[in-house]
Amino acid sequence: MKNIFKLLIAVVSLATVVAACNKVDNLYKLEPLPVFLEGVSPVLTSSVASITPLAADTAKTVVTFSWTNPKYANDSSTTKYVLEFDSAGGTFGNPASKTVNGTLSNTLTGRELNTILLGYGYAVGVSRELDVRLLSSYSNNNERYASNTLKLTVTPFADSSTLTSTVNTVTASLATQAQNALTFSWSPSFIGYTGPITYTLQYDSAGKAFTAPKEVAAGAGFSKPFTQGEINTQALGLGVVGGTQGKIAYRIKAVTALGSIVYSNIFFVTVNSYFPIVRLYLAGSFQSSTGYGPDDWTPGTGPELIRDTRDGALNDLYYTYIYLPEFSEFKITQGRSWDVNFGGSNGNLAIGSPDNLKVEAAGVYRITVNRTTLKYNISTGRMGFVGAGTGANWTPGNVFPNYAMGFAATNLFVGLTDLSAGNQWKLIDYDQWDNGSKSVSEPKNYGTSQNSGSSLKINSDAFNGVGTTGRYRVIWDGRNTDDVKYLMSPATEMRLVGDGINQAGVGDWSPGTSPQMTYQGNGVWTISVTLKADKDIKFLAGNDWGAFDYEDNSGQSNSVGEARKIRWDGDKNFKTPATAGTYTVTLDENKQTVTIN
Repeated sequence: MKNIFKLLIAVVSLATVVAACNKVDNLYKLEPLPVFLEGVSPVLTSSVASITPLAADTAKTVVTFSWTNPKYANDSSTTKYVLEFDSAGGTFGNPASKTVNGTLSNTLTGRELNTILLGYGYAVGVSRELDVRLLSSYSNNNERYASNTLKLTVTPFADSSTLTSTVNTVTASLATQAQNALTFSWSPSFIGYTGPITYTLQYDSAGKAFTAPKEVAAGAGFSKPFTQGEINTQALGLGVVGGTQGKIAYRIKAVTALGSIVYSNIFFVTVNSYFPIVRLYLAGSFQSSTGYGPDDWTPGTGPELIRDTRDGALNDLYYTYIYLPEFSEFKITQGRSWDVNFGGSNGNLAIGSPDNLKVEAAGVYRITVNRTTLKYNISTGRMGFVGAGTGANWTPGNVFPNYAMGFAATNLFVGLTDLSAGNQWKLIDYDQWDNGSKSVSEPKNYGTSQNSGSSLKINSDAFNGVGTTGRYRVIWDGRNTDDVKYLMSPATEMRLVGDGINQAGVGDWSPGTSPQMTYQGNGVWTISVTLKADKDIKFLAGNDWGAFDYEDNSGQSNSVGEARKIRWDGDKNFKTPATAGTYTVTLDENKQTVTIN
């Protein structure tokens, strides 16, 4: 009996120890167990049931949470409390939280609350519900208890960027379009939010309230520079006519990864705009056969028209001198796509017209279009010498054909003529003078008072008279459609130089001892000479290096009887025939070819 009583006492003692060491995690049961529990579930309250903070409240207390003492058997200053927040109806599976120790209340500032709300993707300015609860525990997280769950009505505010700029007025020009116009800078949005944020610069006409804004990706960082050309393009896109002044409104749009959106302040920029470059191209059936790409009707490879840059013609009047095969058809495109294209007939253009422009016969043509008046003209493409210093004098009717230049390539003419000292002259593309109309059919003449290599002016300045009477080579070069210029040099001689000449007294690559060609007129030079097989030659317009010269543009063909293309802007030498012998070499500067027979 005594042994049984001792055993009973031992069992009771063991049960007491086990109960005292039990770790309770009462997250979902609010009422305390009736026996042996260390503490009770706290009761959570809030100072407000609805919170609509403003941006001005970022550092101010907007809500105070209080809770009852969970009555742990410890120093209350070591009790751990965790406020948890979740979207309404959530399960606190991945809550936002704030931890405090040893106190029975805590607060949130406007920014703290806003960061929580934005983290759940709550839209700015839209009221939503937020669930809040409190967890209590010992400092080592033992004996955790969950409070009741509060439901608060909350409204996120726009914690947005502040946008500034280096200037608020931009005066843009075509000449300085590549220079910096301004640089926008902005402060971060959603301070405290740790997820990705995408920034976009929006702009619209002032007064339109961003009803249909245009956007530019802001990229990384918090600044974005723009050139004068970019600001000008933005202004033109909003209806600010080139050459006028307009005001543009800018703002920063910031979007979190969860879709919250805020907008910065609006920054106004006054823009003095300019007329930008509008480029026109030809696309048609002629392209593959004339070297403008492998495919016909392809704006991406078609030739560009020259812009007439005179006052009253800029971005309106365009022209080109080009060879077209017979029965060629084509259209004009604005830019290298079909987005804006012009067709038509009988001198009239129409945007998107199904009618193609046409020529019947093969030949060189001058094609002129006006994109504003929607007119076009197709006439003979030619260029010649006129003026007191020329044989035609100042009578355009005397120019063609006796004083015509040769057509070498699209927008390229080469001509040799006699010029008299001290007398002015010009180049002209028609047998009449212009009438000042700037119409598509108006003749064009060219000149400048500047030296060789300078840009040409249309229907204005003349060339100065040469210092010495004699034969000169003149090149009208519009291959760079942004800068039509001329080149000029004496054409008193042309020498055949190289290591392919088998003639007594002629040294290899020795201009001074090389044989001179005979000028036959109309840009043609000839020479009968004995050539070595498969060697190099070139043409030099002088008796020493540095004079104007011609190189090969045929891929170094050594064919006989075939016209080979030439160039003067640097390339490889011409090849002599594969068989040595005496040959007649003909250089045609007007046609820009060399033929060896």
